[in-house]
Amino acid sequence: MAIGYLQVQAQTAEDAIPLEGVLVRVLDDEGNTLYRLTTDESGETQTVTLETVDRSFSQNPDFMGTPYAGYGIIAEAEGFQPLAITEIPIYDGETARMPLSLVPLQEPRTRQTTPNTTIGRPAVAMQGQREQEGSSADPRVLRQVVIPDPITVHLGAPNASAANVRVPFLDYVKNVASSEIYPTWPNASIAANVYAIMTFALNRVYTEWYRSRGYDFDITNSTAYDQYYVPNRPIYDSISAVVDEVYGEYVRRQGQNAPYFTSFCNGTTSTCSGLSQWGTVSLANRGYSPLQILRSYYPDDIELAETNIVTNEISSYPGTALRQGSTGLDVQTIQTYLNRIRRNYPAIPAITDPAGTFGESTRAAVAKFQSIFNLTPDGIVGRSTWNKLSSIYTAVTKLADLSSEGTTLGIGTVPPGSVLRQGSRGQDVVTLQYLLNVISEYYPGVPAPSQDGIFGNGTRQSVIAFQNAMQLTPDGTVGPLTWQKLYDIYLGIEQNVPMPGPDTGAISYTVQPGDSLWLIAQRYGTTVSAIKQANGLTSDILQIGQVLKIPVSQEPYVNYTVQAGDTLWTLAQRYGTTVEAIKQANGLTGNLLRIGQVLRIPVG
Repeated sequence: MAIGYLQVQAQTAEDAIPLEGVLVRVLDDEGNTLYRLTTDESGETQTVTLETVDRSFSQNPDFMGTPYAGYGIIAEAEGFQPLAITEIPIYDGETARMPLSLVPLQEPRTRQTTPNTTIGRPAVAMQGQREQEGSSADPRVLRQVVIPDPITVHLGAPNASAANVRVPFLDYVKNVASSEIYPTWPNASIAANVYAIMTFALNRVYTEWYRSRGYDFDITNSTAYDQYYVPNRPIYDSISAVVDEVYGEYVRRQGQNAPYFTSFCNGTTSTCSGLSQWGTVSLANRGYSPLQILRSYYPDDIELAETNIVTNEISSYPGTALRQGSTGLDVQTIQTYLNRIRRNYPAIPAITDPAGTFGESTRAAVAKFQSIFNLTPDGIVGRSTWNKLSSIYTAVTKLADLSSEGTTLGIGTVPPGSVLRQGSRGQDVVTLQYLLNVISEYYPGVPAPSQDGIFGNGTRQSVIAFQNAMQLTPDGTVGPLTWQKLYDIYLGIEQNVPMPGPDTGAISYTVQPGDSLWLIAQRYGTTVSAIKQANGLTSDILQIGQVLKIPVSQEPYVNYTVQAGDTLWTLAQRYGTTVEAIKQANGLTGNLLRIGQVLRIPVG
C-alpha cells in the first residue's frame, strides 16, 4: 500500500498568532480516529503517515476512479470554534500541509455547531465545462502589473450571494494549484500550470475585469468563470516548492506588458482553446520545459516576465535573493522582520549576527520561518520568502497596533446607544470602525474600513459583510442588535486569543539623516554606551537606514523633535505606535506638524 503524509497548522488573525494546544483528531473515511495530535508553540502538529493509492493512478488521464485516499480531521481548542474538514486528499509520496484558521468564540461564550468543510477532488477531475472569458489584449487599465496582496476572492459565481475573502497572493496561488491539479505530476507540468494560474489572476487584476463591472472582488472561485480556490484546503509540498521558485513571474506576449489571458481546462472531459491540464503531463514526460509547454497552447511569441510591484508591501523585494554572506540594508530589513515575528513565533531562533550581516543565525531563523509558513526551508530569502516575511510582519504589527489603539479608545463592555448609518460622523463611528478592523483580522469575509470617523460607503460595505456573516439583517445600519453582536465578537477575541507579550527593555529605531548616537540617546533617555552595547557597536559611526536596538526606561514616552519630511504616520511606524496615540499624547486635533516641534511619542 502506498503512503502519504499529513501535517496540520493552526493559526488565527491572518496567521499573525499561532495556536498552541489545539487537539486534532485524524479520521478515516468511516469516522474512526487514527491519530490524536496536539499543536506546538508554532501551531504545528507532527507529520503522520496515511495509507493511500499508488501515484501512477493520478498520472493517468484514462483512470476513472479516485487516485487518492480521503481522510478527515476535527480540530478543537479552548476558546475557539471547533472545525471539521472531510475528504482531504492524500497522495502517494506527497506531504499535505493543512492550514487551519480557527475563529474565536463569542462573548458570552456560545459553543456553535461545528462548521464542516469538504475538500474533495481537484478541478481537473471535474466534469463541468469551463467558460472562462477575458482579454488577451493590452488594455492599459493599470499602468503596471501589480501583485495584489491580498487578493479578494468571491466564493461563488460572480452574481451569486456569497462571501468575499482576502488571501495573501502567495497562499492563493498555492491553494489554487493544489485545488486544480494533482501534486504527483511532473515538475515541468506543475510549473506550466502554476504560470497559467498566476497569470490568469494577474490578468483579472490588471484589466480590473470584475471591479470595472461594479463588483467588489478581484476574482471568483467558480471553475466555470475563473479558477478553483478552496478555503482550509491542504497545500502539497511538491506544488509549494514550484510556486516558491517561480512566484512573481507571469506570461505575456513580446512587446506587451499585460498578463496574457491564460485560459485553461482539463483537456479531457472539458476542452478549450487554452492550456490542457492533462496535456501538460504528456508534454512534460516528453521533456518539454514549462515555457515550451506554454507555447504549445498559447502564441509562440509569449515570454515569461517578472513584476516587483506588490500592493501593501512595506519594503520592495531587492531583486536578488539574500543568503548567507549577504550584507547591507536589505539584510537588516529581514532581520528586523524576523525579530518582530519571533515574538509571536518563539520557535524562530534568535538572530545574533551583526545588523546587516547574513550569518548562520540569520540563515537558521529564515529556515525556521520558511518551515512554519510552508515555504521551501533553504534559508535563502527569495521573492516568495521576502513577500511572506513582509506579509506576516505587517499582520503581527497591525495586530499589535490595534491592541494598543483599543486601550487608547477605551472600548469598554457596553455598546453605544446610537444608531449609525451612512453619513454619520463622530466618536461612535470611530469605535465602530475600530471594532470592524479588529474583527476583520479573524473573519476574512469582513473587510476593514478606513478609520476616519466618517461612515462612508466603505464602512457600510464592511457593516453589511459583518451582518451577513452573523446572520443579521444586512441593511448597513448599526442599531442595537448589530452593536451587541460587534461587542460579543470583539470581547470574545479579547478573552480567547492568546496575544504575545510586549517587548521589554528595547525598541527598534531606523537611523535617519542627521542622527548621531548622542542625539538618539538624548531622545530616548538612555546613554551612548548602552546603545553601543545593545547593538555590538565598536565605533560611533552610523549609516542611514541602519536598524538599532534602543534600550529604554520604563517611561512610556520619549521626546522627539520634528524633522523635515516627518509625518504622524511615519513617526507612528518608526516608534511602533499609532497616529491616534501620538495625537492624544500631545493634544493634537489635526495631522499637521511643524519642523522643530517637540512631541511626546508613546513607545511601542
